[in-house]
Amino acid sequence: MTSLPGLYDSGMTNPALLQPRRDLTLTHAVSLVVGVIIGTGIFLKSASMAQAVGSPALVLTAWVVAGLVAMLGALCFAELGALLPHAGGEYVYLRTAYGELVGFLFACNGFVLGGAAVAAYGAAVAIFVSDIHPLGADWFTHTLHLFGSRFTLSFGARQLIAVAVIALFAAINCAGVIMGGRVQALLTAAKVLAILAVACGVFVFGGGRAAGSAAAAAHGTPSGFGAAMFSALWAYSGWQFLPMAAGEVREPQRNLPRAIVGGTLLVLGLYLLINAAYLYALPFAQVASSNSTAYPDAPSVAARAVQTFLGGRATAIAALIFLVSTIGSLNGMILSGARVPFAAARDGLFFAPFGRLSPVSRVPVTALVLLAIWGSLLAVTGTFDQLTDMAVMSYALFWIPVSLAVIVLRRKLPQAPRPFRVPGYPFVPLLFALVMLAIIISALISVPRECIATLVLILLALPLYPLFRRRAAAASVSPSPAPRG
Repeated sequence: MTSLPGLYDSGMTNPALLQPRRDLTLTHAVSLVVGVIIGTGIFLKSASMAQAVGSPALVLTAWVVAGLVAMLGALCFAELGALLPHAGGEYVYLRTAYGELVGFLFACNGFVLGGAAVAAYGAAVAIFVSDIHPLGADWFTHTLHLFGSRFTLSFGARQLIAVAVIALFAAINCAGVIMGGRVQALLTAAKVLAILAVACGVFVFGGGRAAGSAAAAAHGTPSGFGAAMFSALWAYSGWQFLPMAAGEVREPQRNLPRAIVGGTLLVLGLYLLINAAYLYALPFAQVASSNSTAYPDAPSVAARAVQTFLGGRATAIAALIFLVSTIGSLNGMILSGARVPFAAARDGLFFAPFGRLSPVSRVPVTALVLLAIWGSLLAVTGTFDQLTDMAVMSYALFWIPVSLAVIVLRRKLPQAPRPFRVPGYPFVPLLFALVMLAIIISALISVPRECIATLVLILLALPLYPLFRRRAAAASVSPSPAPRG
């Protein structure tokens, strides 16, 4: 693979720097897309969505609409990923389309709020472990007010489990991208089979207990549809992570679009199946009162659904299924997320240690370790819903310029080869950007504190830009060889 004239070239500004290995196959790539998307949201978010909209029909509608929106975004990322198949994903697209400042802000966000996503997965692991065995009260609790938001600093068995699992998968990925890819493929296969087993068990043996129960839990209203969409987007988010590791995917121009589009379609089908199972098996009041910020000590909606056909054994079996799913997403998140600050550091737009590769494993060990440490710290500062609200807000904010980058780069680089083109151009990227804008406005209304905190954290990077800009200018003086591939 050769670099396109005038394009970002994998961050190589020094021939002496090591290059990542392209060890991820199409199977690994699909596993990364599906494995990151199917994580915690499908087992937890239906409760908060039910609270927001107040009816089973609107819950399913929110899942369908959010899935279609995710498909629009996946199509945009498929074109950009095939056009610019380098480490960093959105960072590369934004930097190429709009310049260094926007790329720099995303790189900082990718680390700071990427840690929130890692923390959310760690917190979800603790939630599912507590379904097996009560973990008791926290050992230490302190309330902190920051940027207008209220955070609870806690440490106990839950937080210890979250930190331990984050550290474990950071260590696995430090051993090499092929190790992380193999673990990802195994965990993804296990979680897909588990979801199919749960859905089949509910429909065949669950008996259907939801009839006539919707009115008992009408806490939400149709006006909460935007909030439900916001929750569903956490469950659908994940297709954007594969391009972050594009520098390690074999034949990326062919495999990236296939994995992104195909993986997202598979997830959409699985999500509709499992949510139909929840609403078939459970009274709506039980769906709405399952584990969420409003009901932090309740069982998850998925655990309650499994209980309809496994009885008293449901809690432990369901928790095991959910643990496999969650750690699969955590592994994919850590594998991909560390590549954003790595790519920016190679350009001189982030701290230099993040751009170093291990001479043995050829992975950015420093970036992996520091992302894990930051995620561990965040895991003791907020609830699952707080962490995911902040992560999704940051996703939606940057997805607007990323989707519009399809249009910008069609005009800026009209002759560049595009192995995949967005169908329905330019309406698909425009529609996706408009939907993201509407979701951001809805989120500002429904969860204003988390959204404002997210905006503040992103903008806090601005004062650092002049410092990194000077480093980037100095680095650009050196000739840049074409990337590996």
